Amino acid sequence: MCGIYLTNIPYDNNEIESKLKSISFRGPDYLGIKSVDKLTLGHLRLSILDLNARSHQPMQYEKLHIVFNGEIYNYKDIKKELLSLGYTFTTESDTEVLLVGYKEWGKNVLQKLNGMFAFSIYNSETNTLFSARDRLGVKPFYYYWNDGEFEICSQIKPLLKGKQINNEAISMFLDCMYIPSPYTIVEHVFKLPPGNYMEIDFNTNKKTSDEYWNLKDVKVKDISYETAKKELHELLIDAVKIRLQSDVPIGSFLSGGIDSALVSSIAAKVSPTKVNTFSIGFEDPKFDESKIAEQYAEILDTNHKTTICNPEDILNLIPKLVDAFDEPFADSSALPSLLLNKITKQYVTVALSGDGGDESFIGYPYFDSLVRHKSIIDIPYLIRKFLAKPIFLNAFKINSHRVRNALNTKTRNDFIENIFSRKGFLLKEKKQDWMKHYQGYKKWSNIFLQKAADLNIKLWLENDSNVKVDRASMAYSVEVRSPFLDYRIVEYARTLPMSFRYEKGRQKKILRDILKEYIPEDVFNQPKRGFAVPIGDWMRNELKDEVLTALNDDFLNKVPNLDVSKFKRILDEHMAGKEDHTHHVWKLYTLSKWCKEYNFL
Repeated sequence: MCGIYLTNIPYDNNEIESKLKSISFRGPDYLGIKSVDKLTLGHLRLSILDLNARSHQPMQYEKLHIVFNGEIYNYKDIKKELLSLGYTFTTESDTEVLLVGYKEWGKNVLQKLNGMFAFSIYNSETNTLFSARDRLGVKPFYYYWNDGEFEICSQIKPLLKGKQINNEAISMFLDCMYIPSPYTIVEHVFKLPPGNYMEIDFNTNKKTSDEYWNLKDVKVKDISYETAKKELHELLIDAVKIRLQSDVPIGSFLSGGIDSALVSSIAAKVSPTKVNTFSIGFEDPKFDESKIAEQYAEILDTNHKTTICNPEDILNLIPKLVDAFDEPFADSSALPSLLLNKITKQYVTVALSGDGGDESFIGYPYFDSLVRHKSIIDIPYLIRKFLAKPIFLNAFKINSHRVRNALNTKTRNDFIENIFSRKGFLLKEKKQDWMKHYQGYKKWSNIFLQKAADLNIKLWLENDSNVKVDRASMAYSVEVRSPFLDYRIVEYARTLPMSFRYEKGRQKKILRDILKEYIPEDVFNQPKRGFAVPIGDWMRNELKDEVLTALNDDFLNKVPNLDVSKFKRILDEHMAGKEDHTHHVWKLYTLSKWCKEYNFL
């Protein structure tokens, strides 16, 4: 896990070193800079495999030069294939395998990779650059492109200087809590979408990009439940096993949930040494899962570490949030994620996590909501629109946000999209042009829940969950590996009948039945509290003065397209305790902190 940088802008080495040092937490073990022709390559290394200096980057093989962030989990298999073709190697790193693999297969090497990655390879013989990002967008890839000038980096902070704010991106952020790819907070800087590669020919200054992987049309298997459970279990075991390869200490996050419990269970089974597991707990029992995690750890016989936190532990991380998440980001679970990684770093450098299980195995609460409200959505729209009038809502005492949403939403697809976007709720002018990049979910499946899961994978997983995990872990130089984000598991899960994954009142059915082989069901069948903190209450109390100072009229009036009067009404209602507008207030607060830190607006 590292940070990459590459540019054709003629900065001197001191400037490039300064840019890299601004994100030095991504790779504190070595900073490398190399000039090749008119390009400068930079790299920050967090040493995980082959700790020897021979594996430092930028790395060269013949006329090829690479900067690479991530891990290729099946690199040993690829290396065997390359050895059989006559290649030799001078390191034990996956970086060299990737570089030599590109030499042999060109862009087709991408089809052979199982991993999380973002990399660029410069060919000094052809004066061309090849870059790619992993299938599910686990690793970040930012690039600046304007009139032939370009920069590439793992984070946006080194690319911000001299840029103009992207007003459209502010509207996206206020709708989503994040800025979806390919957009970023500033003009001319983009994110390379997951499953895409990019080629630049410096002879013609031409840039092209294309897709090498995406979700496909769902073809449900004709398979028995027991066979599916066996095949999935074998896939999960392999996904965990290949993620245990490391030359530095490794552990596993363990919460009270199904996903981390299953990952930790398999790790404890296949690891040759006793597994280290980590959890954080909270003084408030409404948010604390540490006791359940400790039960798991006792059954699995892991070396377990629980840290109980108080509000101050979390609130003190707000400055770190703005520094590590260098683009506006308002998922408040980033705060406990930062704390978990801060604690974990004291013991290990690599940690397994359960991220990605909810997406493929229908685990989020909103899936239940979709099922509950499907019958309403299927009523003809004109009838629903009539029933949505206040006189009927009040007569039947309908206060549920989801019911009102179902009555007012035109189609099933609109109802699904409303889960992930507020569609202009805080905006003067509603703008949804960015959704054109996320329309695939409409055609891949006719199954209502699968459509929602697919949009979750393409939109929320990449832009929220993966960003949260990457930035929170890298902030403390920890590498997090998520077996559920193995593309083989994502692809396999989508072929399973929905009844294998979802039963009303029993979500993630097949994962629960696999977990029973490790942990008794009465232990793990407890209410899930989620990885959340009471940020709404804190904004009314501990953070109140700071929030109200930050959200002053001067700032609010500068936010492009914000309906200021509506937001001020929402802010007043939240602070008075009349309504819970946590998400909206937190969005504007984090935006204000970002603008102040990076001198925008």
